[in-house]
Order: sequence, then structure tokens, then C-alpha cells
Amino acid sequence: MKNLTIKKINEGLKKKKFSAVELAKEYLKRIKKEDKKICSFVTITEDLALKQAKEADGLIKKDNNFPLLGVPIAIKDNILIKGEKCTCSSKILEDYTAPYNATVIERLKGAVILGKTNLDEFAMGGSTENSAFLTTKNPYDLKRVPGGSSGGSAAAVAADMCVAALGSDTGGSIRQPASFCGVVGLKPTYGAVSRYGLVAFASSLDQIGPITKNVEDAQILFNVIAGKDERDSTSIDFKIHTRRGSSASNPKSKIQNLRIGVPKEYFVKGIDKGVKKVVEDAIKRIEKKGAKIEEISLPHTKYAIPTYYLIATCEASANLARFDGIKYGLSKTEDSLIDVYLKTKAQGFGPEVKRRIMLGTYALSAGYYNAFYLKAQKVRTLIKQDFDKAFSKVDFIFTPVAPTPAFKIGEKINDPLAMYLSDIFTVCANLVGLPAVSVPAGFSGKLPVGLQVIGKPFQENKILELCKSF
Repeated sequence: MKNLTIKKINEGLKKKKFSAVELAKEYLKRIKKEDKKICSFVTITEDLALKQAKEADGLIKKDNNFPLLGVPIAIKDNILIKGEKCTCSSKILEDYTAPYNATVIERLKGAVILGKTNLDEFAMGGSTENSAFLTTKNPYDLKRVPGGSSGGSAAAVAADMCVAALGSDTGGSIRQPASFCGVVGLKPTYGAVSRYGLVAFASSLDQIGPITKNVEDAQILFNVIAGKDERDSTSIDFKIHTRRGSSASNPKSKIQNLRIGVPKEYFVKGIDKGVKKVVEDAIKRIEKKGAKIEEISLPHTKYAIPTYYLIATCEASANLARFDGIKYGLSKTEDSLIDVYLKTKAQGFGPEVKRRIMLGTYALSAGYYNAFYLKAQKVRTLIKQDFDKAFSKVDFIFTPVAPTPAFKIGEKINDPLAMYLSDIFTVCANLVGLPAVSVPAGFSGKLPVGLQVIGKPFQENKILELCKSF
């Protein structure tokens, strides 16, 4: 199971080395054994998995050739699966059952969904410690966090409890846990993957993406879920943007012709020495293969964290207003409507979610909108202009994913600012809407370290081909 990939499962099923049902049972058995110590899953969807596996075996007999046929995967618990719980790891949605499928779920034809993975409540956090139900552990060191908010998905893949998983990334929530857990995590271009059926955190930043064992699997899974969806007006016809010039049609990427930008602002004082060395070594490796390395500047990066946390909290304040005890999830019966609202939110939301709602509501309030939210949007434009300028000179940008490897459980949970700074290298890609991947690059001590590769819009396949090559 440790060596199984999507491609190997496809081959094994075709050659009848095992059936989809046998494979699903083995993974479910492993989850029940291993997840007691790792706590990746909020819900195990055993009945659904065995039903889908049986259907997959039927499709195999009919020679259907779906890329994910019979592949056991896990889904972050803020993505809707019809008839299954979707808690967002929050007390307010503890008993909520999804009435429909997210678009990405509909596109996973033939896949076998093993369960829903743990996350920071409503995807707000960088350690998966903010979950109302579980604290997920890092498979490399059970005393450390797996990252967040898609920590459950990353840990499940790293611990071989699934072959691949879906996560969501609002400010680094796929890439940072992928780096911490030594797996591959892709945040697609904004609009490349439909957000229909993803419980919204910050609508102009959220994206669904794959977390996998290797780059090839990330590419397969991404190409399955990407594309236009009429139910998400922000989604784009991905094929139009990748038809020409995609290195997917030219797997042997000409590294010697590539220009790699390395932003000086991303190698700042305070970055872990081990992380710095791993990333610098990765850059040297690609340079030895013939790529040209150029130092670039992204000067407005220093404003990225406050810009992100203003925009994200403002959008969260608006999106989470719907959880008021009337229609969704938890509801506290009181004498007056205002008491229903207050009691439901007070008892349903955790401390980090309350903090972000209050920050966002304050920033959007009368007299402060122009000073905070509007100004943050203007700085967002300046950050985008920095990247536009950089990409006029280079093909890709290489940076660290996070300033440190996985930190210890409890180390930053009571210091929100320290936790927010974990996103310092990842939030820009969300603010600008660019594709970015975390690919394993080495170790700091015994802890994995990821390299972040950022590309131009809708060049996910080019980024992944580059990552394959080294």
C-alpha cells in the first residue's frame, strides 16, 4: 500500500491483481488501525466506499477507462458529498448532512471515497488544532502538527490511509500541510476548479486542489476536477487556456531554456536554517540541469499578511453570517430572534472563527471600510502588479512554502500572530489567483520541507511537468 499510486492501481485493476472492493477493504482496515493515533478522519464513509468500489469493479468489466477508477481517496470535510455529513470541523454543523454533491465530487467518476478529513474549523487555521473534534498529528512526528487547514487530508495521504485527497486552499491550506507532511499539494489558478459545493470561507481566495504522493498523481487528479462549471460563475473553461503551449504535450521539459525567479523578499531573517538550505539546494539542482536563476523582487510581499487577513476576514464575516440558527445546523431555541442568533453563534463557533468574524465585521463597519477593506484591495492590486512584472522576465518562481518545518502541537495555538505568519510565503498566490504547488524537496532534520513553485495563470500542467523533471 505504501507504494500504490493512481497509475499502479489502474494497472493492478486491469491485470486483475486485485479488485476495487478488495482495495477499499484494505484501506478501510488500515484507517481503523492507524487513524487512532493520527486522527485524520472526521467521518469514515465505509458504506459509500464499498458501494462505489462495487460499482467500479462493474465498470472495469465493461472496459470503462476513467482515470480514477477504483482509486481510494479522501475528501476534506468542507466539500459536500450528498447524503454524508459535512461538519467543517465545527460544532455548528456537527449534525449537518449534505443535500447535494459538490461539482468536484461529481467529476471523480469511478473513485472510491473512504471518508471526510479533519480541518481547522471552517478552514481557518494553519495547524488543524482549531478543529472542534480532533487534533490531527503529523505522521512524521506525532508530537507535531500536520499543518492546516487541510491537515487531515495531507496526513491521510502521508500515512498511506488513502492514495490521494482533496483539500481547499485559501491562503496556503493545501501547500503548507503538504510541505509539513512530505507530500505534493497543488493550489490551482483561481477559477480553474469549481467551488460549487465547497463551504465558503473567503470567496475571492478559496480554491479546491489535490494532495497526492507524487507529482504525476497530482496532475491526474487536477485534470479530472478542473474545468468550467455553470454553477460557479467564477470558473473558467480550463481547456481553452491549456490547449496551446502546455508542456503536458511535451513531457520532456527543456529545463535549459527556463528562467527561474527567486524573490529576495522570501529569504528573510527568521526563516529556519534547515528550510533555507533545502530550498537553496533545490534551486541549485535545477540550475545544474541548465535553468537560468534570476533574483527578482516582489516588494509588496511585506504587506501580504495584513492584506490577506483583512480581505479573508471580511469575506468570512459575510459568508458565515448564514449560520444563524435558522436554516443550517445548530439552532438554539430562545424567546427572541436576536437571542437565537447570539446563542447559536456563541455556542457553535470556536475561538478562531469568532476572532476572524469580529475582525472582518469591524473592518467592514461604517467609517472603517475605506481605511481597511478598500485599502487592502488596493494593496492586493500592487501585489498582482509585482507578479506581473516578475513573470515578464521569468517562467516560474521558486520560494519556500513555510518559514519553518512542522512545529509542535500547542506551540502557536495561543499566539494567533505567530500562527498567521506561517502563511507568509503562501498567501500571495491566493491574493493574485496564481497556481502554486508544494513539492517535497528534502528534510530539515527528520522533518519534510517543501519547495513552492509558482507559475503563470492556468499553467498547472507546466508547473507539474517541471516538478516531475527534478
